[in-house]
Amino acid sequence: MRIGFGEDIHRTTDGKPLLLGGISIDEGPQLIGHSDADVLLHAITDAILGAASLGDIGTHFPPDDETWLNANSLYFLKEAIVLTKKEGLELVNIDATIKARNPKLAPYIGKMRNQIAKVLGIEINRISIKAKSNEGLGAEGEGTAISASAVVLLQEQSSRI
Repeated sequence: MRIGFGEDIHRTTDGKPLLLGGISIDEGPQLIGHSDADVLLHAITDAILGAASLGDIGTHFPPDDETWLNANSLYFLKEAIVLTKKEGLELVNIDATIKARNPKLAPYIGKMRNQIAKVLGIEINRISIKAKSNEGLGAEGEGTAISASAVVLLQEQSSRI
């Protein structure tokens, strides 16, 4: 078994839509980044790569490479799983937390879980996503940034839980 941790944070700007967890949310704010700035997918991707000892998202998809300008982060997530499988590892589960003042994310968490499960080819009950407001503290609480953290568990493909 291998555990990986990932985190990401992006500044917000006026505008819509918010891309988070592989879905589009019509309520803002929009996130600023080289790719689509999906902090949740970036955190999960980093956690998967870290658990497999394959570096981080910037190693595989450098932010100074124009190839990844406005890239859909679902691609990063898919590629992380492809690389992990090549290492003989499979994903057991994901536990993630998003910190954002706005919008209220509870109505969207089910859609995020469905999208991520579909892309990764795993059961939805292996994905947990929680949302926190940060109680007005820090950039997330002030609404000037949204962040996410994730932990994943990988296991060798030959063994089953």
